[in-house]
Amino acid sequence: MSVELMVWDEPVPISGDQARATYLAVKRTEPGGDDLPDVAKELPGEVTLYPGHVLVTMDLDTMDETSAQVFTIARAHGLVCYDPQRDLVHNVAPLGVYEGMQLHTGDGLIVNDPDLGLVHDVLATLSPQNPFAALVNFGRHFLQVSPGYELEYKEGALVRAMVPELAEVRRSFHEYATGERAFLNRYEWGS
Repeated sequence: MSVELMVWDEPVPISGDQARATYLAVKRTEPGGDDLPDVAKELPGEVTLYPGHVLVTMDLDTMDETSAQVFTIARAHGLVCYDPQRDLVHNVAPLGVYEGMQLHTGDGLIVNDPDLGLVHDVLATLSPQNPFAALVNFGRHFLQVSPGYELEYKEGALVRAMVPELAEVRRSFHEYATGERAFLNRYEWGS
């Protein structure tokens, strides 16, 4: 079984719905074109060029590693990357304040310097198949959530708090990614 990612240029960040519509429209066309050949040469996996778009096909066994490489290369070239398996779009911006921050999920997604929209969307994918999402600044601090909305924050000591709804989890992750710490005062934290 194989999985796909699609890479292309967008002048501004786009929504998941827009990315999905673009992906489906491009897949209905015939391959061809040479709009992004430099990027295509750098991408791992099987690469198919479409006008203005690059489709990367990879084995399910190497999906996590290959996807991380594709996300990094797309970002370096200022390109959007759409993941149809997870229905997530990786925009170039806006980013959080921590250079080198990583987004990790329980289903194997790892993204360096994730855009804030991706972080927002990933949090809605928490499930038994995706049992956590975390923003990690290695050697400094992290914020993690699991289904049921238990937040864990570590900066020195590990503390935990239950959050009532997804909107509050998203707000906390946004604050964390942008260097704010208001979420630490909003909840009752315990160890």
